[in-house]
Amino acid sequence: MSSLDTEPQRRTLDDASAEVVSADEVEFDVETDVLIAGAGGCGLTATLAACENEDLTVTLLEKSDEVGGNAALSTGMIPAAGTRFQREAGIEEEPADMARDILEKNGHEADAELVQHLCEHSVELVHWLVDDWDLSLHLVDDFKYPKHSEYRMHAPPGRNGEHLVAEMRDRIESRANAELLTNTPVTKLVAKDGAVEGVVAGSVREEAIRAGKVILATDGFAGNREMVRAYCEADIADALYYGSDGNTGDGIRWGAELGGALASMDAFQGHATVVSGTGALSTYAVVMNGGILVNADGERFGNESKGYSEFAVDVVRQPDGVAYEIFDERIFERLQGEFDDFDRAIELGSYTSADTVEALATELGCAPEATRDAVESYNAAVETEEPDEVGRTDGRNVLSPPFYGTEVTGSLFHTQGGLVVDEHARVLREDGSTVDNLYAGGGTATGISGHGADGYLSGNGLTTAMGFGRLAGLHAARSFGE
Repeated sequence: MSSLDTEPQRRTLDDASAEVVSADEVEFDVETDVLIAGAGGCGLTATLAACENEDLTVTLLEKSDEVGGNAALSTGMIPAAGTRFQREAGIEEEPADMARDILEKNGHEADAELVQHLCEHSVELVHWLVDDWDLSLHLVDDFKYPKHSEYRMHAPPGRNGEHLVAEMRDRIESRANAELLTNTPVTKLVAKDGAVEGVVAGSVREEAIRAGKVILATDGFAGNREMVRAYCEADIADALYYGSDGNTGDGIRWGAELGGALASMDAFQGHATVVSGTGALSTYAVVMNGGILVNADGERFGNESKGYSEFAVDVVRQPDGVAYEIFDERIFERLQGEFDDFDRAIELGSYTSADTVEALATELGCAPEATRDAVESYNAAVETEEPDEVGRTDGRNVLSPPFYGTEVTGSLFHTQGGLVVDEHARVLREDGSTVDNLYAGGGTATGISGHGADGYLSGNGLTTAMGFGRLAGLHAARSFGE
């Protein structure tokens, strides 16, 4: 997590500095078959997929000293529709149901064919991770994120992305034909006649690496304040940044310099409930189990169940950019021990409790009487099964003493726009042709969330990170030498 206030100015797409060099000007130091830039969810998945071809050498480079990127900061939940884990739980749904939810959430602004393709691939993705790579995933069937019509999240232990990332790293390090290097940033692409031939990488000493295929998995640009200001709405540009510091738009700029088309550059995922002070993430399961948010005046200011991404903007727009999350002991006890994020927030002393709403509000710093009235109005709507004052009908339960709460702020997690790719995650130019030997996934590629914050559906990030990652790795390995 970083506010980026002390970060140096980052490069933008308008920067004149070249980040692609000609192969004619480079003497390659080493070679590999498939090179992946970035060891987040996309890069790790792409590496697993590519190294299944034991005849190939696969190299994964990460600029930071730890792998995982935003995937490690997430819940690690992978949405998939039609898995055997759903069927075992008595859930019957198809990839088309997941695609419908995604497209309805983004107002059908995303590429429908690509959304359907990723949703169909999601079933193979989850089964492959569990069956072929022995990853620990289980179906989450005790709550639904906003606008999910069915239980379809497949989570690692603790519902924590760190566990998912650790297992993936372990599997990669066990492969003789896969190499993972940290603290080794890719700094430039090497190309000839528009086709990628390798990269330049290294921090202390740069090396030119020849590669048959290059997969860009450097995530988006949420860690680059200048690019965020250039493309995303002003209300989120100066919000707290809660993502990996390495997400500075590198891969997007490299691909664009080679003629790669860009789309949905204004799209991003925010989060509405990062705890002020401790910086812990108060999982949105608090809200979807019945919690509400009020501002300093004790007033609810929007429908919390519309989603944590767009609601983050609503929170940022409140006085001082903060809100107050109000819930009860039933929710507290239900979530404790289920989410590592929630347990960490508890350990950091993020939550206050009281026997009355007024006492809780006084402790938190929001208007006591107005907060009490907001809870009473909400409870009355729940009891009568009518929409409440903000129009909410989902994820509601009567709140009863003792009550719990915390001060939260809205934050920026990651961007959702980038390079346009095809069904194999190959980077495309405006005319529909491919940039030879170049792939992109995750935040480096155009996402499936449409525009702005409103189109983000929970899980969209890992759907494109791990979905495109596997598609890129499989195609790169299959087509190597072409």
